[in-house]
Formats: sequence, C-alpha cells, structure tokens
Amino acid sequence: MASGMKLLAKETAIYGLSSIVGKFLNWCLVPMYTRILTTAEFGITTNIYAYVAVLGVILTYGMETGFFRFINKEEEKPSTVYSTTLGSIAITSIIFIVLSFIFLSPVSTAIGYQHNSDFVLIMAIVIAIDAFSSIPFAYLRYKKKAKTFMIIKMSNIFFTIFLNLFFLVVCPQIHKSAYAYTIDWFYDTDYKAGYVFLSNIFGSFFQLVLLSPYYIKNIKLNIDFNLLKRMLKYSMPLLLLGLVGMLNQNIDKIIYPFLFDNREEAMSELGIYGACTRIAVVMMMFTQAFRFAYEPFVFGKKNKNDLQSYSDAMKYFVIFSLIIFLGVMYYIDILKFFVGEEFFAGIRVVPIVMISYIVYGIYFNLSFWYKMADKTYYGAIFSSVGCILTFAINIIFVPRYGYIASAWASLICNVVMMLLSYIFEQREFPIYYEKRRILSYFVIALALYLIGAYVPIENIFLRLSFRTILFFIFLFYIVKKDLPLSELPVIGKHFRK
Repeated sequence: MASGMKLLAKETAIYGLSSIVGKFLNWCLVPMYTRILTTAEFGITTNIYAYVAVLGVILTYGMETGFFRFINKEEEKPSTVYSTTLGSIAITSIIFIVLSFIFLSPVSTAIGYQHNSDFVLIMAIVIAIDAFSSIPFAYLRYKKKAKTFMIIKMSNIFFTIFLNLFFLVVCPQIHKSAYAYTIDWFYDTDYKAGYVFLSNIFGSFFQLVLLSPYYIKNIKLNIDFNLLKRMLKYSMPLLLLGLVGMLNQNIDKIIYPFLFDNREEAMSELGIYGACTRIAVVMMMFTQAFRFAYEPFVFGKKNKNDLQSYSDAMKYFVIFSLIIFLGVMYYIDILKFFVGEEFFAGIRVVPIVMISYIVYGIYFNLSFWYKMADKTYYGAIFSSVGCILTFAINIIFVPRYGYIASAWASLICNVVMMLLSYIFEQREFPIYYEKRRILSYFVIALALYLIGAYVPIENIFLRLSFRTILFFIFLFYIVKKDLPLSELPVIGKHFRK
C-alpha cells in the first residue's frame, strides 16, 4: 500500500506540475498582451475564452470521468471502453465543427462578432480538437504514463507561447524593417487579437499530432453502443455539474458585452477586468496545487472517520491563502505593472477576486463530504444556486457599477455555496473545524490589509516598508499560534536542528 501511495503521490505531482506550470506560463503572457493589445482587444480574448471554457465542458459531456469509471470495471474490456469513448467524442466533435461552419454567420452575429466571424470559427475548431484530445490524455493517465502526459502538454504550451511571441513581437519588428516583404503575404498589423487565437489553434493541432502515433492512429474506433448508453447515463449528471461550475466562473465574462449599449466600451471594460483578475490567478494556482495534493490524500485514507485531518487541512489552507493574499496586496504597487498602464483602473478588483478564490478553495475543501458520502447531487444543487445568483447580480448591477459588480457577484456566489455546503455537511457528515481560530485569522488578515491599504503614506518605499512590517506581524502571529516552523515540510528539518 505504501508503494501504491508513493506512486500516486509521484503521478499527482507530475500531473499537477504540468497543469500549474502551464497556467503559470500562460499567465506570464499577460504582461505582453496588455502592452500590445488594446483594452478592447484584450476584452475580445477574455470574452471568447469564456465561451471556450463553457463549450469545452459541453463537448466532453462528462465522458472523461465516465472513461475512468468504466475502464476500471473488471467486466469491461479496456480497449472497448477506450475505442467507444474516443469514437463518441470524435463523432460529436466532428458534428460540432460541421455545425460551426453551417451556422457561423448567425452565431457570430448573435454574440457580436459579425465582423470577426473567423475568431469564432478558429476557437470552435480548437474546442473540438481539445475535447477529442482529452480522451487520449485520459488514456495516458490510465496507463500511468505521467511523463508522456507532461511532455505532450508542456510541448503544446511552449509551442503556443512561441507562436504568440512570433506573431505579436517578432513579426511587428520585421514589418518595420527592410525585410517586411518576407512576411507581407501572411502578416496583418490590424489582426493582433486574431493571432492569439491562431497561436491557440496551431498549438492544438500540434498537440494532436504528438498524440497521434501511439494513442489515436492505431486505435480502431469500434463503438459498443450498449456500453456507450451506460456510459452516457453515468456521465450526463457530471455534465450538469461541470457545466454549472464552469458557468459560475465565466458567466460574467460571457454576458458582460450584452449589458451595455456601447459594445466597444463594454469590451474595453471587460479587457481591463479580465487583465486585472489575472493578477489574482496566483491564488487560483495555489488552490489548484492544494487540490492536486488534497484529493489523493482524502481518497487514499484508510480511515475515513479520521476527521481531524480534514479539519487540519482546512485550517492550513486558510493560513497559507491569507499569507498569499497579504503578500500580493501589500506589494500591489509593484505587482500592478504586471499589466499595462491602460489597465491600471481595474486594480481595485484584485482584493475582491483573491478573497473570492480563497472562499472557493474553502468550498472545495467542504465539498468532500458529499463526494465521500456518494451524494454528488448536492454539489449540482449548490453550484446551480451560485450560478443563478451570479447571473442575477451581474444583470442587475453591472450596467450601473461596471466590472466591480462582477467581482462582487463572484465573491457572493462563492460565499453562498460555501455556507450551503457547510450547513449540509454539519447535518450529513459533521466535521469539527476550528471556526473561531480560522475566523480570527480572516479578521486579523483583513484588518492588517485595510491598515496597510488606507494609512496614507505618499513615499512608495516607506509605504512598502510599513506594509512589510504588517506582513511580518501576521506571520509572527500565525507561527506563534498554529504554524511551528519545525513541523513544516522540507524546511522544517532545518528549524528542528
């Protein structure tokens, strides 16, 4: 068992690393985007990628999880499960691409891209390719080929980043030089946002090519329709859960342009909002890293009634989240240069979005009660309530208050889902949390943040020095109360000495 858990931890680290590093590398493109693209152009990418995220969930329709459920059943033949799943996703992806060509004009007009329908078509193809590719990647995970998984994922990311740099940095320089004629046949100076999408589609095709030799080319797409029927029955509820969850994260960015009469201005505001929320993505990356470590920890436990470990995990998640929150907000005067100056107006959403990510992380930790109790329908209910609330707040308040209302909508949604999950957890699967202590950490962190943010100190060096002192006050309080340095992983042994 020990060796099995060791292998699980190793593979989790590899999968987590490829995902988190991928997000980090894409995150590193934001400074370039916000200095090359206008706020409206960045708004277009924010809006279209929100559609991509939602449609990606629809086009995989829970079959990735269904694949793992059925391929591990003793009575099922793994090759049949794989070919059935791959064949099903292939058929629906092809149908989606065909429909995208047929209805390109009315769909593009309906979502406001009648003059940029090529953006819509490019990303429709990307959605289809990525949905199809998700099954070979699932197969790699099933075969425990974690390194191959990571190599292909990272190759796609680096290739996409290379193309972004080529189209948005190198080509403009060549176009200004005496060698402009070498790229005039394909390069258009006014197509800047389009090159972001082109880089994406080339990267998706490149990833598909890397997958083809071993995991697509030699597979016979024999679909067992009886098996497919059972898989769909299992996967459809997961589609609802995943769709509602993805809408919670992206509904504001989808409906934002429809809430204003002036679409150009709306896109500009959305671009500012989208760019500044990327500063807070560091909190999301921490939450995801925690999830990769926490899921195998929970599901790998022999004693499911050892509830103290769940309580401790919640406490330490909150502690490290608040440390990251203060670390970002105290040095926001420096970190704001992560985006271009045209986007500075949106910096005020960063603390709201970061707290929203912390609350969502707490909700994620609380969600394990219904997963372990096999009552996942609770998750669908909580997410649906949150989605409706997010939609309503955006519709009512965004036209008046702009993107700040979208940030608050996300926070309120996550708070409501967190409270609902906690209330039902205490009734169905009670776990004792150190609520007073956790709440005290929140209160102290927010108080120190407000002191650092609103005490007027004009000189930036003095201001940062003052905030650094406040930051260490919080660290000292945490270490004294709950975080003995000698017990920390990796570095703890040095303090023990």
